[in-house]
Amino acid sequence: MKAIIIAEDFAGMRAQGAGLAEKAGLEWDFRPVRIHPFWSRFPARYWPSPLRRVDPIRIPEGTGLIICIGGTGGVIGRAVARREGLPVVQIQNPRMPVSKFDLVIANTHDGISGPNVLISRNALHPVTPQKLAVARTEWEGRLKQDARPLLSILVGGANGRFSLGPVEAERMADGIITFTKRNAMQAVLTPSRRTDPAAVAVFRERLEPHGIAVLTGSGDDNPYLGMLACADMIAVTTDSVSMISEAVATSAPVLVFPLPGRSSRISRFVKTLEDAGRVKWFDPAQVPWDVMPLDDTPLVAREMRRRLKL
Repeated sequence: MKAIIIAEDFAGMRAQGAGLAEKAGLEWDFRPVRIHPFWSRFPARYWPSPLRRVDPIRIPEGTGLIICIGGTGGVIGRAVARREGLPVVQIQNPRMPVSKFDLVIANTHDGISGPNVLISRNALHPVTPQKLAVARTEWEGRLKQDARPLLSILVGGANGRFSLGPVEAERMADGIITFTKRNAMQAVLTPSRRTDPAAVAVFRERLEPHGIAVLTGSGDDNPYLGMLACADMIAVTTDSVSMISEAVATSAPVLVFPLPGRSSRISRFVKTLEDAGRVKWFDPAQVPWDVMPLDDTPLVAREMRRRLKL
């Protein structure tokens, strides 16, 4: 069976849909929601005739499920599912009654419930132990300079709630240098597409003289999965629920870099993982601790199949 994933074209949303489909054993394809200019000014839940406000979304023969993500994706995905006569699963709080969907998969920090709501502690994602094993084989020799433990640093960026510019990069670099020296670790850092180029320049200037590589790449040369796979410890900026969720799916302890700004939703998310003993806030004096991988994606994927009889 094939699932069609409908969402705005953000990497984090695509990853959540792909993770759910793959861990449910479904083939999938992605259909981005492209909003017509005037209507982008208004929340999608207020649009009349919502399918007329976006570019056409065509569903191939053999599709058995619509997976939609986010508020806009939920409005459009539900409309497409009704048009096609297909079941629809919503990922994240849809900002509308959950009864409008066959199933809603939300996070603990979304604060919603209902008979058709499944709760996951982490954002859904496609990282698996098998993918990590393959990436470890490919990247270990490229990422590790010697036998010292490896700290992998995953950096996001400003997103309207948090700031990450040169000043924050300077502060982070100080902490990273101190942390690696105290714990006799080597380190490698990768920025995301959202990272301010001026912040990347600061990271290069401050970290590379200490033997800490700043790696960028795309496609097959993207170091991200290899850094997850090879890490003995991972540090992630607090802005990205998706990156933190993927980091805690590994066997490495995870530190969260605080950034200037505030998001009650992300604060609740981090607190959930703190309570599970899976993450701690970054502190240069922190030492590694024992953890187990945390990933609720396979659990909700199996329950989705059971409830929808897929």
